[in-house]
Amino acid sequence: MSLLAIERLGVSIGTTVVLHEVSLRLEAGEILGLVGESGSGKSMTALAVMGLLPEGTQATGSVRLAGREITTLAERELCRLRGAGVGMIFQEPMTALNPLMTIGDQVAETLIVHRGLARSEARRIARDRLDRVGLPAPRFPLTLFPHELSGGQRQRVAIALAIALRPQLLIADEPTTALDVTTQAEVLDLLRELAHEEGMALLLITHDLAVTAQMAARVAVMQDGRIVEEGPTEALFRAPARPYTRALLAAARLAPLSDEYLDQGKATGAFSCQEDPKPDAGALLRVEDARRSYRLPRPALFAPAPARHAVDGVSFALHPGESLGLVGESGCGKSTLTRAILGLDPLSGGRITLAGAPVSPRMPPAQRAAVQVVFQDPYGSFDPRQTVARLIAEPFHLTGRPPDAEARIDAALSDVGLSPADRDRYIHEFSGGQRQRLAIARALIIRPRLIVLDEAVSALDVRVRAQVLALLARLQAAHGLSYLFISHDLSVVRAVTTRCLVMQAGKIVEEGPTADLFTAPRHPYTRRLLAATPRLPETWSTLDPPPASGA
Repeated sequence: MSLLAIERLGVSIGTTVVLHEVSLRLEAGEILGLVGESGSGKSMTALAVMGLLPEGTQATGSVRLAGREITTLAERELCRLRGAGVGMIFQEPMTALNPLMTIGDQVAETLIVHRGLARSEARRIARDRLDRVGLPAPRFPLTLFPHELSGGQRQRVAIALAIALRPQLLIADEPTTALDVTTQAEVLDLLRELAHEEGMALLLITHDLAVTAQMAARVAVMQDGRIVEEGPTEALFRAPARPYTRALLAAARLAPLSDEYLDQGKATGAFSCQEDPKPDAGALLRVEDARRSYRLPRPALFAPAPARHAVDGVSFALHPGESLGLVGESGCGKSTLTRAILGLDPLSGGRITLAGAPVSPRMPPAQRAAVQVVFQDPYGSFDPRQTVARLIAEPFHLTGRPPDAEARIDAALSDVGLSPADRDRYIHEFSGGQRQRLAIARALIIRPRLIVLDEAVSALDVRVRAQVLALLARLQAAHGLSYLFISHDLSVVRAVTTRCLVMQAGKIVEEGPTADLFTAPRHPYTRRLLAATPRLPETWSTLDPPPASGA
């Protein structure tokens, strides 16, 4: 008997069919990869297994865990099952965590509720789980709140929460989307270890085919709410039977892809970024000896408060029309530096200028309009009570609403692969990848001179990522835009930037032309980042992929 057995699962919302007779089986200790584009039904399948389908949905078919039918359980029984029988790691950690509770209390709460442990014992186990996912004491005490952590660190808390009770089945929905490559490798090793040592089944939902190849023994490919192909990972990736699977693999190997591939389905080239600016070209953005420090809690009543140097003497320049990459592990200071560049956070020392004007929290709206940002967490950066049209038009408050605002909103939606008909919908009606596309549309609508992309494509599947990067390239060529790509996805940075900075512990430890840095890194930290990057094995290559639109 399979640990998890899904048979002919169908899910509808009103008259819209979301899942079409989905059938999957998962054995104890097995890792199954579920891949597909955003909106294909991967997350909805996971929610059905958890008994967390949205209100108003109708479900048919069967979902059994260890022989027990889940679809007929009452809510009280489902609450007992969640956490103890089935754990889940959600895609967006900030929405999965309680912002009013400390990280220690959130992990301990699961142990107290399900096992009836004393608070002291629950906190001891919570400390152990946080240590295992790379959040050691004393740097990450149990008293921290989610907003005090970076995106990657919050995701590690969510993983600790999911594995606190060591469930029979762990569903990981894009568990490493927010993590840098070295932390990703550590977390994947941990998940693999738990599955193998404790007989825990792992359903790994991801758009990263390289991670799937590294982790899963079997893979199922999902498209438009259906399982279109399933089999052993190596065999399926070597010789996929469906054109859709072949298109996904082609995009993963060659992404970002050329416009010719996107338009005609042919993998004939790579993303084309701007040439290096001339040495005498004036810098658009200049960062000079930037420093940002924070006071930490006092270790004792009368002891001096120690300081944490999040950004420690960073200097670089970004020129008009240039694409500059910034890579490093979570917590290295990338996001703190980003906030300073955007004028959202004051520096403790140093100077930042944009087009020669000082950047600060008090800079005028016209200067703010010259730089826009796409944040890492698309849901957290939107007001859920506003329609898409209002959200996309938000930057107009910096420039004044133009006469053609409605047409520009529709064009922005079309540019990122969505429909103008989506303008009256709300953010909760979109998948994680679709929300990120909306965030990119909002940043592009006023055509700023500089766009800061903070993990902007981390939530996108490979084909949509290729489309978005091609869009950014076209806009850069047409309008002379400059991009600062902040990412843990080194394949994206390598494909879309001309220069790259490597950041560790608040400092730039290596910089140079991207091609040189990736082929001959000088610093040990850079070499470690490159070594940890997952890749599809070269021997698993496929030939002449059919058009990407086929299925």
